[in-house]
Amino acid sequence: MSHPSHSRKARQQENNRNPERENPAILFDLDGTLLDSNYEHVAAWRQALREEGLEIPDSRIHRCIGMSGRLLVRTLFAEKGKVAGPRMVDRLEKLHQRNFRKRISSVQPLPGARQILAFLSGRKIQWAIATGGDQKTVGQMIKPLRVPESSPVITADHVRHAKPSPDVFLEAAERLGFALSDCIVVGDSVWDLLGARRAKALGVGLLCGGYGAAELEQAGAYRVYKDPLDLLNHIGELGVQPT
Repeated sequence: MSHPSHSRKARQQENNRNPERENPAILFDLDGTLLDSNYEHVAAWRQALREEGLEIPDSRIHRCIGMSGRLLVRTLFAEKGKVAGPRMVDRLEKLHQRNFRKRISSVQPLPGARQILAFLSGRKIQWAIATGGDQKTVGQMIKPLRVPESSPVITADHVRHAKPSPDVFLEAAERLGFALSDCIVVGDSVWDLLGARRAKALGVGLLCGGYGAAELEQAGAYRVYKDPLDLLNHIGELGVQPT
């Protein structure tokens, strides 16, 4: 599959800009934003890394959750003075996927996740999910969220580069017929907000994934809320018409 660069796609999307739209489109990250899954990912990575003889503190693994699996592996190996070759990266990604899928049944929606999606759908406000996960795993994870067919779910399988590249957000905006600059990106990690910033989208941070407010604001968050429920209760602050 051929993927245009994110800079070219962003330029192409300027044709979709419409300043007269009443509401922006909302692009949600998944892990730690709509689903309470970050620490399941940490445990899955810990187990995978341990199988290859690498002991990494959970706190350090958590700081990398949200970036692509390949970048996560290479980053953690580099911090140990090691180099992860392509075969090692592929092996660890597969081990992580195997370990995580065993834990999916314990993953639950975060407070307000289903409500905010239903609110947006009920008011015909366009929204999508844009995640760095793989299609198979994400397909299992989103079942409790009751995602309608009209809302795209973009995964790492749809793009060339995962976060902090903005590719998943650009693809999601394109599916909705919006320019990314007419969208709001909602995420729990600095990687989400850096991706939004690189493509000139408005970023909103949530604290429910484990990052602090100051970190999210430094990465470009326009506003920071506790969780999806808190965001829903303040949705008007984002220029979204609440009624």
